[in-house]
Amino acid sequence: MAAFEILIADDHPLFRSALQQALTLGLGPDVRLVEAASIAELEACLAQKTDWDLVLLDLNMPGAYGFSGLVLLRGQYPHIPVVMISAQEEPTIVARSREFGASGFIPKSSPLETIQQAVRLVLDGEVWWPQQSPEAIALSAEAKAASAGLASLTPQQFRVLTMVCDGLLNKQIAYELSVSEATVKAHVTAIFRKLGVRTRTQAALLLQQLESIPSS
Repeated sequence: MAAFEILIADDHPLFRSALQQALTLGLGPDVRLVEAASIAELEACLAQKTDWDLVLLDLNMPGAYGFSGLVLLRGQYPHIPVVMISAQEEPTIVARSREFGASGFIPKSSPLETIQQAVRLVLDGEVWWPQQSPEAIALSAEAKAASAGLASLTPQQFRVLTMVCDGLLNKQIAYELSVSEATVKAHVTAIFRKLGVRTRTQAALLLQQLESIPSS
């Protein structure tokens, strides 16, 4: 059995490869690393197995709106620590990662040694944040409400929500997910109830509260 099992969720093959190299060197050859290039692939991995030791999550992933991927993971799999990895290194991004429940934040510009140290700390039950210790930035009431609502969605409901926000009709969503249109309508009804919204536009606006850079 592998010493550690880690999911690497990033849509850039070269960076996934670099992470594979860094973690294999830092944690030993018996670490098990599985890659996902989108939120859908990440969900598929989690559907098959839920006892991962760590998820390394890119901030801007296909299928996610900003921090929505992190919120989904914290809501559905609260026992799995998530460390955000991003080329966006602004203090606001780091602070919001912390507020939304991440166990750490690794800038993509970090040297391999830093990445190894950060991952080891989180695997040991600690947290790791960049040295520039950003001051706490309180989330808006809207962002907190959006986070709470999204955390209550099932993975399938989250998938439907992102498609709704991308402008797809129920018929198109049903085709993409290989389900009936009635099933999609039931999902949309449940999503609206959980999010406390009545229209697709309101749902899209709520999801935008989790974009990586809050609008001023």
